[in-house]
Amino acid sequence: MTTQTQQGLPTGTWNADPIHSTVGFAVDYMAGTFQGSFSKFEASLADGSLRGSAEVSSIQVKDENLGAHLQAPDFFDVERHPTLTFEAREISRSGDDLTISGEITIKGHTESIEIRGHVNDPFQDPWGNQRFGLQLEAKLDRTTFGLNWNNPLPSGEPALSDEVTLIADLQFVQGA
Repeated sequence: MTTQTQQGLPTGTWNADPIHSTVGFAVDYMAGTFQGSFSKFEASLADGSLRGSAEVSSIQVKDENLGAHLQAPDFFDVERHPTLTFEAREISRSGDDLTISGEITIKGHTESIEIRGHVNDPFQDPWGNQRFGLQLEAKLDRTTFGLNWNNPLPSGEPALSDEVTLIADLQFVQGA
């Protein structure tokens, strides 16, 4: 049986299953919500410490030209800043609800962030592995990290919101 840390997450070493996990973002754009994801990312939990990273070059959106623009200096600047990182400082759990305080680094700039989400308790999957899930969400102001590009609408309002929602749906496998 897996024990729980003081922070409320399972003990031992756990790594995100990249096939059954997603890391992405959503931002209001014109009349709707624009979404993207990262196909190459890592997340781990070891000794009560939660860490994650995503490769900017793996950004996935529905248009190749837009993907290239997101990797350019207007946005993530993949040449100078190839990775986004997160490291938790404190994790608290109440039932299945989580609050995680930590540091996120985007485009070489680090800020504190609070992430909210849900966790399920470890269970055995059909292949004999211990597994648990985290569904996490956080909001941040992209301009704090130097992602300032915008395109004004004819009304003068910005087409792209400064507020971005980060979304991670992670399935962790013990010892993977």
